Amino acid sequence: MTGGLFRLDDQIAVVTGACGKLGPVWVEALVDAGARVAALELAGAPVSAAYKKLKDTAGERLRRFDCDVTDRRSIEAAVEALVRQLGEPAILVNNAGVDQPPDSGGNRSRIDQWPVEEFRRMVEVNLLGTFQVTQVVGARMAARGSGSIVNIGSLYASVAPDQRFYDHLPGDLPFLKSPAYGASKAAVVNMTNYFATLWGPRGVRVNTLSPGGVLGGQDEQFRAKYDARVPLGGMARPEDLKGPLVFLASAASSYVTGHELRVDGGFTAW
Repeated sequence: MTGGLFRLDDQIAVVTGACGKLGPVWVEALVDAGARVAALELAGAPVSAAYKKLKDTAGERLRRFDCDVTDRRSIEAAVEALVRQLGEPAILVNNAGVDQPPDSGGNRSRIDQWPVEEFRRMVEVNLLGTFQVTQVVGARMAARGSGSIVNIGSLYASVAPDQRFYDHLPGDLPFLKSPAYGASKAAVVNMTNYFATLWGPRGVRVNTLSPGGVLGGQDEQFRAKYDARVPLGGMARPEDLKGPLVFLASAASSYVTGHELRVDGGFTAW
């Protein structure tokens, strides 16, 4: 009986930014739980090896739709297409986002000279993109009287980046993790609460899933520093994120809304 609470059989799930690093993790979790998934991604965006492999196994239970989350008309067109082909969405995973990976040492700035355009781009995608997709998809859920929205946050929504994780990287200027990513994700957490309270009476639950660092080719020195900072002793494996997502998407969390579920190995407990 308990296992059935976590099933998503034949429910339609929408995942934005589905072809990148974490997108395939969410897609696979939803497909494995029985959902049919609409993968939203920029037209022409490169497809990760993980997504290609998943598409081969998921078949018709996974369909890709072109979508730019910063363009309202693009979102509306993608949603209209997926509704025609699959049906009304019951689940939305707002995953699309941009971050600032460590660089090779070039084109760095001091904080007082940080290009505002880089800050604006992160806010535009991470926050405004999440807002616009929620507007379009969430309004349909509210009109129907049910739905689950999971916004992907970050541990940096709660804490500042530890710049010492990056002080081994070479370059004339130290690598400096941008303040924009955490600020945009903190805003997503607050916006989650807004929609949770607004649409709760209409049967729509809205929560945040905030991962910590996820294994993905990081250099050894970074890994050693990061791992030493985590109570559970290391970075998350992709599979560590799947259960929490299915929990928030499914009836197993039917009385959970406006919640930020941190999946960070205890990083933010210190």
